[in-house]
Amino acid sequence: QVQLVESGGGLVQAGGSLRLSCAASGGIFSNYYMGWFRQAPGKEREFVAAISWSGANQYYADSVKGRFTVSRDNAENTAYLQMNGLKPEDTAVYYCTVDTAGLTTVRAGRSDYWGKGTLVTVSS
Repeated sequence: QVQLVESGGGLVQAGGSLRLSCAASGGIFSNYYMGWFRQAPGKEREFVAAISWSGANQYYADSVKGRFTVSRDNAENTAYLQMNGLKPEDTAVYYCTVDTAGLTTVRAGRSDYWGKGTLVTVSS
């Protein structure tokens, strides 16, 4: 059973940066495609970014493209989301997710494994 733990959230002013981490255990991390989602208060969960098992391919929501960067370190069983140029509308709980089924499954939010999330609050 794969377990995911997010960290790195917090309060930041608009224009600032944060780096989220997603630590995985209980599986072979390099086998998994990985994604980041977020859910703002009163809104549905939405896709943010995804990365292939090797790290060679990344995908981003239009709303974060050019500001966020997803990466992974398979040796450390950890994935990252570097968030720059944060805006108040980026305020949300951020979740990581993994699946072996492929990026389509991950990007659609249909993965089997999810973390419990980390809260990011961006003040104006």
